[in-house]
Amino acid sequence: MTPLNRNLLIITVILAAIMELIDISIVNVALSHMSGNLGATLEDTSWVITAYAIANVIIIPITSFLSANLGRRNYYIGSVVLFTFCSFMCGHSSNIWMLVFFRFFQGIGGGALLSISQVVVFELFPKDKQSTAGALFGAGIFIGPTIGPTLGGYITENYDWPWIFLINIPIGILVTISCYFLLREPTVKPEITKVDWTGIALLAIGVGALQTVLERGEVEDWFETKYIVVLTIIAVTTLLAFIYWELTIEKPVVNLRVIKSKSLSIAAILTFVTGFGMFISIYISPVVAQRLLSFSPYQTGLLLLPGALFALLALKICGTLLQKGVSPVIIIAAGFLLFIYFNWRMSGMTLNTSAAEVATSLVFRALGMALLTVPLTMLAVSSLDDKDVGQGAALNNMMRQLGGSFGVSIINTYVAHRFAAHRNELISEVTPSNTLAMDRINAYIKYFQYRGFTYNEARAKALKLMENIVMKQSSLLSYRDAFFLVGLFFVVTLPLLLFVMNKSKKPKTNMVISDH
Repeated sequence: MTPLNRNLLIITVILAAIMELIDISIVNVALSHMSGNLGATLEDTSWVITAYAIANVIIIPITSFLSANLGRRNYYIGSVVLFTFCSFMCGHSSNIWMLVFFRFFQGIGGGALLSISQVVVFELFPKDKQSTAGALFGAGIFIGPTIGPTLGGYITENYDWPWIFLINIPIGILVTISCYFLLREPTVKPEITKVDWTGIALLAIGVGALQTVLERGEVEDWFETKYIVVLTIIAVTTLLAFIYWELTIEKPVVNLRVIKSKSLSIAAILTFVTGFGMFISIYISPVVAQRLLSFSPYQTGLLLLPGALFALLALKICGTLLQKGVSPVIIIAAGFLLFIYFNWRMSGMTLNTSAAEVATSLVFRALGMALLTVPLTMLAVSSLDDKDVGQGAALNNMMRQLGGSFGVSIINTYVAHRFAAHRNELISEVTPSNTLAMDRINAYIKYFQYRGFTYNEARAKALKLMENIVMKQSSLLSYRDAFFLVGLFFVVTLPLLLFVMNKSKKPKTNMVISDH
């Protein structure tokens, strides 16, 4: 391959990875607009995020199987085509469930783009320049989340939300054409003689059923609804069957036997919590900014930009520290502490919190995430044999996606409960015996009377205004509780690092070239 073609292919696959990563976060600042435009609740609209995450959870562990059986070139180009077509259909969806349907299959197509793109980049660099390849791809994967919310906010505010999907079409076409002419099969192909379709089916059914229970349980009054009960039974049964099946067959799609490694099992828990916090924070921060702090979508996107830029610097520092032999455990601890501090700051916000304060808090979030991604993967595979590194890394990545997809569903339920509790608490204070409340209502009545309304009309409007204030304050308090809960998860799991303090400081050099 000529140097020109090599550089073009590197740019192409990194562009594909960035496109996939942008689509994880680009929709977050547009959720309110989608909700209103499609006549759906915010809880239903959150499926636009979770459907994509579920698809990623299903596809990540089977990427190497599909790549080996279909041919990496065919599978990669097919994934780009599927991603691009589903982006087109998402942009032309007429209702929320049509959007969720194509968003799921967009996630199926996108699942291959990140992992195979990473493999290709590392293959195109010689062994002595693997750190350069890592830094290049690492910067690429941070560009996606960096510009995703900002780009989404700009498009939503100046055009319309469908364009956050339609913008993928020209990029997808360019990537497809470039890969058709430049991408080749790997020199060493993985030998996979049998695909564990039973394991794949059990994983897909179990995760899908569990996600539906978590997402719809609150709306459907949990186990008072028959289909929630049925899906719960299906989820528990299939996931237990999945675990048993994967532990007993010779060639499992997810090699759960590697969990016997203490460092992997602990890393998997920490990665789940990281995914939980990462997805929740990027989901509810835009909602709070737009619905409670009255920021525009573009302003909301800009809030995330400073943190993402700092994260690029932190990523470089993290790579340097790891190269110098600093234990990943120390870096993970620093990342956890930064994320705990972010959640503590957000749990103290008020309706008067400024954009600068929110942006500053999000800087600590971004720094924490930058210090967790690579070290957690290194910790996960640090005690595995070379042949198990790929499965260990895949399992760890799957735990991140599971944490994220479950997190959004769980937090919706939690926020709904806390909102009801705070509303009841605040409403109970609006009584004739509360002079402060009565003084405020009377002031509102006088204001509306001054505007020309009769006393009864003014009183009705005053009570309605008071109700809106209570609702907004209840929402704020419930989201503050949500940030506090996420921070608490990080605090509780942080001591697990004590059990792996003496793990090897050296990374597994071949973990970066796994198809997972």
